[in-house]
Amino acid sequence: MVRHTEWDDELSKDTKQRRNNRKHRKVSADQAHLDNESSEFIKSLNSSKGSEWMSEKKYKRMFTEIEEGLSGVLGDGPFEWVDRRVFDAVFDRLTLMSLYKLMKSGAIDTLDFPIARGKEAHVFHGTGEFGPVAVKIFHTSNAVFKNLIQYIEGDPRFGGLKRRHRDLVDIWVRKEFRNLSRLAKWGLSVPKPIGVHKNVLVMEYLGTAEAPSPRLRDVKVLNPEVVYDDLVEFLAVTWQKAKMVHGDFSPYNIMWHDDKPIVIDVGQSVVQSHPKSQEFLVRDATRLVEWANKNGLDVTLAETMYDILEMDLSHISIAEEE
Repeated sequence: MVRHTEWDDELSKDTKQRRNNRKHRKVSADQAHLDNESSEFIKSLNSSKGSEWMSEKKYKRMFTEIEEGLSGVLGDGPFEWVDRRVFDAVFDRLTLMSLYKLMKSGAIDTLDFPIARGKEAHVFHGTGEFGPVAVKIFHTSNAVFKNLIQYIEGDPRFGGLKRRHRDLVDIWVRKEFRNLSRLAKWGLSVPKPIGVHKNVLVMEYLGTAEAPSPRLRDVKVLNPEVVYDDLVEFLAVTWQKAKMVHGDFSPYNIMWHDDKPIVIDVGQSVVQSHPKSQEFLVRDATRLVEWANKNGLDVTLAETMYDILEMDLSHISIAEEE
């Protein structure tokens, strides 16, 4: 017997009206063809291994409500890419439930096409209530987060840590959302966090309508000294003011957007009281120095660390209290 859940009531809202709207909608031949292809795709998902849950009545209703918003990643839009194996791996039952919640809240309207794929997550271009968004969907079916436990243990914000994989994923996603919020409040250049639910994080999108902005490692910077100074200040404000350290400060985790660096992937960022915070800070500074040296700057780790720890930041104030 299926238990009643808090979102079960939401599934029935507006369903009758949606059905009436479909009946009276005038459908072109092209649209009818796309609708038929979508229907066949969904039927194949229902019969595939790992998607049997979609045959349950309440889940089918949920999927019907969000199907249009997922059209881009279902292959109905201009960016056809998803096959059944990818769908099963990324859009499992709990992920679709999280997307449903975020769509109901207005954080997400549509998912359009993938912009990044990694061992921890897939990132999609989407639209939300106020424009384009990046939707980061963390994987729930692998053990990669067990290797990241060092970034969670010792953080007082996440006490009573459970080691079950799904719990680690949910904690990691909430951690990234809170880290983004904390850094943004100090005026630091990070994507604006918009929403979070379970393993799905919604944040500001960096890029054009066609593609995301490149990473720092993939661009030729015309004035590396200015960029270096900006990034040293980022680390200094993060350490002195936000009382945090990034933890993986490499050109892979810095995007080049509107001719300036924007720091991303802050899930591993830790607070100063974390037992490895100083070790992580030295490692972050080392990676910045390596980038600077490769770009022709004569800087050392010692002077970079001095600037991070001693920089005068009296002009920096928090935008709002946490």
